[in-house]
Amino acid sequence: MSDAPVGIFDSGLGGLSIAREIRTLLPAEPLLYLADSAHCPYGGRSLPEIQALSMAGVDLLVQRGAKAIVV
Repeated sequence: MSDAPVGIFDSGLGGLSIAREIRTLLPAEPLLYLADSAHCPYGGRSLPEIQALSMAGVDLLVQRGAKAIVV
């Protein structure tokens, strides 16, 4: 198994709960957590804006070496 981390992208709601569950299920797996609290909430934003913000977060996790990403 790769030493690269599993990336977690949190758009502002529920991400910490997901991170805790991943930690419970995969205790030895390194995690890389990114919360986009600067743009939260996403609810009132247009679809293109949500897509752009999400892709920017995912791109950052990939640049940091994430082997898989949970959104």
